[in-house]
Amino acid sequence: MSRKRKSKQKSNPKTGASLLSCLNLNAAGVDIGATEIYVAVPGDRDPQPVRCFPTFTEDLHAAAAWLKACHIETVAMESTGVYWIPLFQILEARGFKVFLVNAHHVKNVPGRKSDVSDCQWLQYLHSVGLLRGSFRPEQAVCSVRSILRHRDSLVQMGSSHVQHMQKALDQMNLQLHHVISDITGTTGIAILEAILAGERNPHTLAALRDRRIKASADTIAKSLVGDYRREHLFTLRQSLAAFRHYQELIAACDREIAQSLEEFESKLDPPPASPSPSNHGSKAKASEPFFDLQTHLHRIFGVDLTQVPGINVLTAQTLLAEIGPDFSRFPSGPEFASWLGLCSDNRVSGGKVLSVKTRKVKNRAATALRMAALSLHRSQSFLGHFYRRMRAKLGAPKAITATAHKLARILYHMITTRHAYDETICAQNEVQNRQRMEARLRKQAREFGLQLVAL
Repeated sequence: MSRKRKSKQKSNPKTGASLLSCLNLNAAGVDIGATEIYVAVPGDRDPQPVRCFPTFTEDLHAAAAWLKACHIETVAMESTGVYWIPLFQILEARGFKVFLVNAHHVKNVPGRKSDVSDCQWLQYLHSVGLLRGSFRPEQAVCSVRSILRHRDSLVQMGSSHVQHMQKALDQMNLQLHHVISDITGTTGIAILEAILAGERNPHTLAALRDRRIKASADTIAKSLVGDYRREHLFTLRQSLAAFRHYQELIAACDREIAQSLEEFESKLDPPPASPSPSNHGSKAKASEPFFDLQTHLHRIFGVDLTQVPGINVLTAQTLLAEIGPDFSRFPSGPEFASWLGLCSDNRVSGGKVLSVKTRKVKNRAATALRMAALSLHRSQSFLGHFYRRMRAKLGAPKAITATAHKLARILYHMITTRHAYDETICAQNEVQNRQRMEARLRKQAREFGLQLVAL
């Protein structure tokens, strides 16, 4: 005769109640899949507390109706690819409080992996308050983010066709792309069009050179002497046509993004008439939108973020797309930096510090700030000096993280207070840092019986 199976959940011997009290009584868990979802509710809400639904739209509405019938108020689900988005939007529209959780934070017990156990495990963790929802901006920001991410994909695909054009030129031994910096510029496109039109005289082609090109006409003419084969010209023609097609798609995305940004509330009164010049003198990139993005960002954030050294319009655009104009979800600058994964993740056990490394996070905003920090390696601003000092002390990778952390806190302060970037405050910090360094050097000199003399 088999014994009764013991419950694996510990309970109080006096009361018999669970040691983990239930905080969310009306909680449900959802395991997301490509073709079906599994939904778990508390055992006393339905004779069949776990149900499977296909991912067709009418079935997702049926799942939401079943959750309403079970008196569910909050739902937890994993962020699995993009499969969670339709159900998330349907549940949110029905009035549910939806928690989108990181899959790495809700791993089940080893050896018990199934869709049914996963949704039940999510429901249990959510009911006892052990889950924390991921940050998700408002719907208007999510709409712009979708288009911007699609635009980034178009830019990447368009750049691959530029590589195809360069490959065709290499196969014909035409060194044009090694002589001019950009074959998709004014000079490069003009010469490519003439080649595809049948022109083979190198001096005639070199005469299409723009006056801003540093290479001489003779150098360009020498680079255009090669073996014009039919198959490579065919490849060049198709690659150029594909590149132009992607440029048209990118321009359509820019028009759609501009219309979406017009709907954002302005935090400036009156709104800026023209973009203010940035103080770090960076050139406009080819991947930047074709409309006045800087003015839109200034109006939406209420402050010009491009005044900060290292921050350009693309970095500010990434912050808007990934976070939105409202940073109030983050109580302070350090917590904002922690969410970005730009601060130490201290791990202590037994009174010993095991690790102080930063967490590995996949965050586009953090990546943009790291790129901004890297661009400061030659800047003569306070932030540039800070980056070089940290690089000499900690090495390049840690210096990039430290500078990105400082940029995050500066931007958080600017956006939440709407105060413009003030270099004098950073200059004061630099003076204090020099005073600390001088005091430390004098102390070390005294220990060696020496005395520092100012020159």
